[in-house]
Amino acid sequence: MKKYISIFLISLFVIGSFSFLVPLRFSAASLQSGSLTLSDSRPSTASVTYTFNFSNVTTSSIRCINVAFSDAATGGSKPTGLTITSATFGGTSTYVPTPASWTVNNNNTTGVTTLTFATGEVPSSATGRTVVLNGITNGSTAATTYYVRFSTYNNVDCATSPVDNQTIAFIYTNGQLVSATVDPTLSFTIAGVASGQTVNGATTTVTSTATTVPLGTLTTGSNSIAAQDLTVGTNAQGGYTVTIRYTGSLTNGTHNFTDFASPNSAPTTFSAAGTEAFGYTTNDATLGTGTVDRFTSSGGLKFAGFTTSPVEVAYSATAASGTTRVGYEAGISATTPAGAYTTTVVFVATPTY
Repeated sequence: MKKYISIFLISLFVIGSFSFLVPLRFSAASLQSGSLTLSDSRPSTASVTYTFNFSNVTTSSIRCINVAFSDAATGGSKPTGLTITSATFGGTSTYVPTPASWTVNNNNTTGVTTLTFATGEVPSSATGRTVVLNGITNGSTAATTYYVRFSTYNNVDCATSPVDNQTIAFIYTNGQLVSATVDPTLSFTIAGVASGQTVNGATTTVTSTATTVPLGTLTTGSNSIAAQDLTVGTNAQGGYTVTIRYTGSLTNGTHNFTDFASPNSAPTTFSAAGTEAFGYTTNDATLGTGTVDRFTSSGGLKFAGFTTSPVEVAYSATAASGTTRVGYEAGISATTPAGAYTTTVVFVATPTY
């Protein structure tokens, strides 16, 4: 009278962490708790590792391990698209003591891999025995049950002197597409800087706020220096650029203040006290255009004149959160007309996604 036992595939490592439990019924055999784990269960994936694990292994000499892939539990054909031509016997296998001693023969037409060793070896334990086959290309059809008929023999003909056998079911599964959206972020704040602070080597003489730069009453004896801190945060992979411009000359309505002559591309030391001039500086030493440290090289104190066109004062090549200090300096000559002078400075922070 035949006995029956349930054979099941205990897990496949697949994207999405799915497991499949497939009960089958076959003639009794000594092997129990057989499982097959694939390193990647997606159809047509190459270089996949197939790991078989068994308990209740017979601890007597074997000379052949036969692994037959099929589309049926008995008989059948190799699963469509399965390629075992390059399959190897993994050195981490524990079914036999020295996997490297065994010869691998792959019949890609029939889907059968045979591992043989004429001397034979005895499994060192009856439990937790593994056979690892590397370099297999998965079959091309998902969601279809396939089978592996695993058997061992004490003969290199892989037909006589049977020892153990078991049939395991397995399934190829499509990878699960995981999607997520990250919204772009950008923050930009401007903060005032107190008097007596440094900005690119100069010392501020007045206190600014987030929205005003009161340079105060100018004299020919010393220039007035102010600063503001620009803080940018963004997740833009291309980083960000901050530009500066003014809406027009610093003016009292009848006289336009003289702009410092040096351009953003080639800043220089600011004019000495007693000279009418208005300009800016930045402590960013890694600008994204031109000479990157043009404002900070040689001890800093490099200034450029304002223009109505936006020019760079801060830059990051990657997503970042950083603060750049921008300075302002103004001086007058003995002939600078009296009056209250004003202009508006505009900063623009632009992320690159």
